[in-house]
Amino acid sequence: MSQLTNAINEVISRGDKGFIPYIMAGDGGLDQLKETILKLQQLGVTAIEVGIPFTDPVADGPTIQKAGERALANGTTLQKVLTTLRTFSDEITIPLVAMTYLNPILAYGVEKFAQDAYEAGIRGVIIPDMPLEESDIVQPSLRDSGINLVQLVTLTSTKERIERLTKASEGFIYAVTVNGITGARSSFEASLEDHFKQIKSYTDLPVLAGFGISTPNHVKSFSSFCDGVIVGSKIVDSLYQND
Repeated sequence: MSQLTNAINEVISRGDKGFIPYIMAGDGGLDQLKETILKLQQLGVTAIEVGIPFTDPVADGPTIQKAGERALANGTTLQKVLTTLRTFSDEITIPLVAMTYLNPILAYGVEKFAQDAYEAGIRGVIIPDMPLEESDIVQPSLRDSGINLVQLVTLTSTKERIERLTKASEGFIYAVTVNGITGARSSFEASLEDHFKQIKSYTDLPVLAGFGISTPNHVKSFSSFCDGVIVGSKIVDSLYQND
């Protein structure tokens, strides 16, 4: 069992649910990355999703897009993020999950990315613009380095597609809770519980809900039928506002 899966299962075994905050690396400057990660770690989060800014994000809502633009304006790159993480990787005790796009990885070099990412504390990678059918481009190198490739399961996925995605995913299942991009939502579809039951019927991996979750009530609601939540836009906005 991987370090990422273990971290989530350990929380579940205590009767709690996993909580993974998303942050945009370089928003506010890379010199703030250490402080942010160590602060969240001290607060007891299960893992941290580290967003890599990209010029053409397909999954990001307005809040995260703006954070990415600020990070890019600060000169943030995938290489600089990993280099920064490596400077304090010995202080990181929880798994980091990189959320990036395929082009930056290809430009970096898949094998070198996998090696450098592991040394930086990355234990999982999410690539929203890479379909399952193309995962062999990166998965062997990631697996050789000890990094999980986490798959996204959407509300529009067919039963057959859900089964394939869950069987291929590593670390955990990222269950998308809305049709569309990230961003805070006031409500969700009533049939989500059935959707999560279907996902869980295909896998023993933890199933975490993400996209749109922004309030304590959302967290409480989703925690009743999944193994944890990923909170992005609310966290990014709070960090930007220095709340």
